[in-house]
Amino acid sequence: MSEQRRPDDVLVMGRLGVDVYPLQKGPLEDVESFGKYLGGSAANVSVAAARYGDASALISRVGDDPFGRYLLRELDRLGVDPREVRVDPEFPTPVTFCEIFPPDDFPLYFYRKPKAPDMQIESSDLDLDAVRAARIFWFTLTGLSEEPSRSAHRTALEARAGARHTVFDLDYRPMFWADPAEATAEVDRVIGNATVAVGNREECEVAVGETEPDRAADALLERGIELAIVKQGPKGVLAKTRDERVEVLPHFVDVVNGLGSGDAFGGALCHGLLQGWDLERVLRFANVAGAIVATRLECSTAMPDAAEVEAILAKGA
Repeated sequence: MSEQRRPDDVLVMGRLGVDVYPLQKGPLEDVESFGKYLGGSAANVSVAAARYGDASALISRVGDDPFGRYLLRELDRLGVDPREVRVDPEFPTPVTFCEIFPPDDFPLYFYRKPKAPDMQIESSDLDLDAVRAARIFWFTLTGLSEEPSRSAHRTALEARAGARHTVFDLDYRPMFWADPAEATAEVDRVIGNATVAVGNREECEVAVGETEPDRAADALLERGIELAIVKQGPKGVLAKTRDERVEVLPHFVDVVNGLGSGDAFGGALCHGLLQGWDLERVLRFANVAGAIVATRLECSTAMPDAAEVEAILAKGA
C-alpha cells in the first residue's frame, strides 16, 4: 500500500511512454529533428485532467533508464501524482514515433518489444483503497491485452465494484492483440464493472459488434453501462443514458496532429463529470478540448486549461 495521499479526483491506469515526434511533416526517413514528450493514452488523459486543476494520478510502470526517469519527472511537472508509477527492473521504457501527414494521416510506430513496463503492472502494485476512493477511475482496453496487466486491471475493477464514474476507454489498438475476438472477450469479462464507456465507431464494433452510433450506444447500455459515448469523427459525438440522448457537432480546426485529441477529450470529459455539468455541456467542452490539441504537434504538453476551452465556447463553438 502506498503512503497516504490526497484523494484522487481522477485515477488513471495504463500506458505510459515517450513520444518522439518529428518536427517536420512527411516520412520519417526524411525528418531531420524530433521533439521528446510524455506519451501514452492513459498518461495523456491524466495530464489533461490535471490541467483543469483536478487531483490526477496514474498507475503504470516505466523502465529503469533515462527515459523512465524523464517520465517520472515530467508527470510531476505536469501535475500528475506519480507515486503509483513503479520502476520495472527488466523492461526498457517504450518509445513511440509518428509520421505527420495532415489533416488525417498520422501513422504510429510502437517500440514496445519484448514487452513494455506498463504491461507489467501487477495486482500487488495497486493501492486498492485509492482505487475505491477515486471520484473517477479510468482504464483502457489496451491494458487488458497482456498479463500481468490484465489481471491487475481485473483486481482493480473488482475492488471498484461498479462505483460511479468507472470509465472504460475502448481504446482498441490492433497491434496489441492477436485477434479482435480476443479483445471482444476481454470487454465481455470486465464491462459489467464499468459505468461509462467511450469509444469511436471502430472501437465499438470490437466491443459490442456495432458501428452505427445509436445501436452501438444502445448495446453498451444493454451491457450495464450508464453513460455511453460514441465518437463519430466529422459528425461529432453521441452520448446516451437510459433516458437521454445528446448529439454534439465537432468544433472544426486546421489539424496539425490528430493523435492527442481523443486523450484531451477524455481528460475534459472527466472534468465535466466531476463538475456535475449537464451532458450537452460536458460534450461541448470535451469536443473543444480535443480540437485545441489537434492544432498542436505534441499531445501531453498540448493539453488546454479550462480558461482556454471556455474562451472558445464563449464565442459560440
